[in-house]
Amino acid sequence: MRRPRPPCRRYPGRFAWLLLLTWTVAGSATPAATTKIDLDTFDSLKKTVALPNGERLAYVPIGGPAGAPVVLIHGYTDNARDWVPLVPYLSPHFHLILVDLRGHGRSAKPECCYTRFDFAYDVKLLLDALGITRADLVGHSLGSIVAQTFAEFWPERTRRVVLISSTAGPRPDAPPRKPSFDYAAQIRQLKEPLDPGSPFMLEWWASPTPVDADFMRRQRQDSAAIPVRVWLAVLDQSIDPMLDGRDLQNTLTRLTAPTLLVWGSKDPIMDEEARVTLRAGLPQAQVKIFDGLGHNPFWEDPRACADLINGFLTPTRATTAAAGPAARSASAAASRPDSPPRSQSNR
Repeated sequence: MRRPRPPCRRYPGRFAWLLLLTWTVAGSATPAATTKIDLDTFDSLKKTVALPNGERLAYVPIGGPAGAPVVLIHGYTDNARDWVPLVPYLSPHFHLILVDLRGHGRSAKPECCYTRFDFAYDVKLLLDALGITRADLVGHSLGSIVAQTFAEFWPERTRRVVLISSTAGPRPDAPPRKPSFDYAAQIRQLKEPLDPGSPFMLEWWASPTPVDADFMRRQRQDSAAIPVRVWLAVLDQSIDPMLDGRDLQNTLTRLTAPTLLVWGSKDPIMDEEARVTLRAGLPQAQVKIFDGLGHNPFWEDPRACADLINGFLTPTRATTAAAGPAARSASAAASRPDSPPRSQSNR
């Protein structure tokens, strides 16, 4: 039975946290008590907004609008629920905005335009619609590239950036190599309807450490509901260029906001070769590698990841209250693009 909606509309921040959180004692994998989110309640909190570019974007707001805004951007074929394991451990003083990127979750699934610039511009328009002038950005995998792109082209709208399982691609002189899990070749062979229980989907959502089974089942179901044409469009327009790296490395110097880089040591996608160029391009960034964790460290050890993120985003947090127009420099505001830096909208 669904919980009453009117209280959530009247007091969205306070009641969202109270309704979402339940306490459970974990099994043998983790001896300490852990916090879980009620997945049905989480899904019921999702909202949608029509953007000026004609797209419809879905998002989940958690925490009161007076809190410090933090945008969380999921990875390829994920959705806003991607952050469910992490959210209970993040500071309740944050105003979290968990986004469904275009083509994912309950957001629109247009025929075209799935570059990193299109994704980042959608986020910019969402923040415009919500009246948020400056925010912290936390991105995972593809979402980290979207966060990076947003920070590069709208620096006056960016406070701090956390890039999880990210990359700037291989070194320019690195020889081509075959990945241990050639997911791209398998994605190009996908046919509809997608089976969330297929060997490919089980491997796609595999984790080196245990993750809640119901959470993983719902994630597989949602990714199976994404049209194959969207899987392919994102692969061709964002993932392949991301793993090539030349485009990412060309714009990386634009990222001037304080940045935290997070990886798992057992990430089969973003291995050491994929990490080294990002560290080199952002020599001032803080770096944390979680030993034994994989591509989704915030699922595998959410408490440790949240502690890290809370600590990184909390310093100088008092200045965020002034993150309105006065906080933006005149030169940055004058140079802000009003449309995507590069889009395939005419394709």
